[in-house]
Amino acid sequence: QVKFVESGGDVVQPGGSLRLSCVASGFTFTNFRNYYINWYRQGPGKGRELVGTISYTGQSTTYANSVKGRFTISRDNAKNSAYLQMNSLKPEDTAMYFCNCRIGRTDYWGQGTQVTVSS
Repeated sequence: QVKFVESGGDVVQPGGSLRLSCVASGFTFTNFRNYYINWYRQGPGKGRELVGTISYTGQSTTYANSVKGRFTISRDNAKNSAYLQMNSLKPEDTAMYFCNCRIGRTDYWGQGTQVTVSS
């Protein structure tokens, strides 16, 4: 069973930075490097929002307009890991952050890590 574990969430002041990590396991019959990895977030009282996506090798990334230029997604396939570097954080970035991938018709999610941006 594929499983993701996110970490790195914290309380940070506006303008600060955080780096979130996502470690995957359970790729028994396939390989982490075969899948795009997504980062999502869900703020209080809001729906889940796609933050960005990274391709198999990490050569291609896409971002939501709301985070473009501030957030960077990377991955280390040797460690079955993906990362979300968040800079110039704003109060509106406050949310639970999740990593995700789709294998066939199934979406796999982690439990999330909480980011709170507040002075």
